[in-house]
Amino acid sequence: MSTIFSQIVAGEIPARIVYEDETTIAFLDANPLAPGHTLVIPKDEYERLNDVPDDVAADLYETVHHMVPVVEDAVDADATTVAFNNGEEAGQEVPHVHCHIVPRFEGDGGGPIHAVAGDRPDLDDDELDDIAADIEASA
Repeated sequence: MSTIFSQIVAGEIPARIVYEDETTIAFLDANPLAPGHTLVIPKDEYERLNDVPDDVAADLYETVHHMVPVVEDAVDADATTVAFNNGEEAGQEVPHVHCHIVPRFEGDGGGPIHAVAGDRPDLDDDELDDIAADIEASA
């Protein structure tokens, strides 16, 4: 599998790279949602967050943590939405883990992360307790 992001890492496709270290790379999104929209990826190809080894996940988060204020400052953003789409059904278009850093501005018309899921489920306390127990048991 060789995604467009792996091709960027290999230098086969041009990109506006804004940060790079041993395990991660950050570049401007070619189809930005806002000025400064940046993607942060592991250099090695992993399809989903579930596939990323712990050490690479730590490096990835460290790069995201570093880049958020850098991106905000560069475009004078009021805030950022930081998100992963983990799997095709969640909107992941490239099967290579990537974090979106999307600068946000007062009055930009964008919604909160809670707006991405559509209709919310109507869960009673027993259902919530069962879900919480299942998650806790596997954590």
